[in-house]
Amino acid sequence: MTNYELIHQFEKTRAHSVALCAPLAPEDYNAQPVAFASPPKWHLAHITWFFEEMILRKYDENYVIFNKDFSYLFNSYYQTVGERAARSLRGAMTRPLIEEIYSYRTYVDQHIVALLKSKLSLEIETLVTLGIQHEQQHQELLLTDLKHTFSFNPLHPVYHEKFNLVQDTNNEEGWLAMPEGIYEIGHQGDGFCFDNELGRHKVFLHDYQLSKGLVTNGDFIAFIAAGGYQEFKYWLDEGWSWVQEEKITAPLYWIQKDGTWFSYTLAGLKPVDVDAILSHVSFYEAQAFATFKNMRLPTEFEWEAASEKFNWGKRWEWTYSAYVPYPNFKIADGAVGEYNGKFMINTMVLRGSSVATSEGHERNTYRNFFHPKYRWQYTGIRLAK
Repeated sequence: MTNYELIHQFEKTRAHSVALCAPLAPEDYNAQPVAFASPPKWHLAHITWFFEEMILRKYDENYVIFNKDFSYLFNSYYQTVGERAARSLRGAMTRPLIEEIYSYRTYVDQHIVALLKSKLSLEIETLVTLGIQHEQQHQELLLTDLKHTFSFNPLHPVYHEKFNLVQDTNNEEGWLAMPEGIYEIGHQGDGFCFDNELGRHKVFLHDYQLSKGLVTNGDFIAFIAAGGYQEFKYWLDEGWSWVQEEKITAPLYWIQKDGTWFSYTLAGLKPVDVDAILSHVSFYEAQAFATFKNMRLPTEFEWEAASEKFNWGKRWEWTYSAYVPYPNFKIADGAVGEYNGKFMINTMVLRGSSVATSEGHERNTYRNFFHPKYRWQYTGIRLAK
């Protein structure tokens, strides 16, 4: 890749983050009702700090830190870099003002572009590419975190009238049969991937079938109507405890009024379309629904082996695979080594991408991962048997 191609990618990605914030009011930038959903101002600052910390401080000998306090405020989880503010208190940082964060972004952008014009080593290209991919991840998180924050508002605020994002329907139906055999899993080629996709290896799979379409709202309403949230027999023990303790009765953002289901979307409160693809369910709910249907969730290997034969990309799809390293996985040295490896415990793998995923960020080898209880991402269910 030439330096000008990389500059174009960098500037396009940076501009998209700003565009996502265009509908926001100043009051929207700082709200954080729960620890796991960060406010927009923090996202904008953190993804800028990543370029400053990982690239400019190391490779631009004339670079002057924009604000020495920002590393403490906007470091996420990089122990190698140093101390950082508590995740649960990100929304409490009313200062610096959002205007200063936008100035910070401009300052870092100018220095990254100048660096790329002056020199482009393989190491710099690799880190800038990682930074672009990292920002794309946060673009999706910005939207899902914002939706979760807005959902607490009884006025059901509209982020943008064209951002419903849960109205998609399946364009395939039926079942895809996959034969027993040995399949190769993991990334190959020269394109970008995260380190958790490396270590291409062979797996043996028994014959299986995958649903070509994802579970719909109507399918899940049938589960609710049949007492799915009241019948422990469908649930894993941990999932059943979660349902009981959190008083879960429906997918996240669903509200029932006079017998009709509504869902909060970034376009406001909308009636649930029974034909649309289900969204915002936890692994616990996905597994319980599969059990209710006398089926199961696919493993991540089954999903990847068949992924070129069905359509995907509307929802992050829960798999019945724990997030563990592939053979020969190695954690890189330094701060970038903290990106994935240290999270390989107590999480489940999701495959595909979603309607909120930034363009060009999707791959059929991509391994997303979350704790089984979380459902604020655009998650869905593909059944297997």
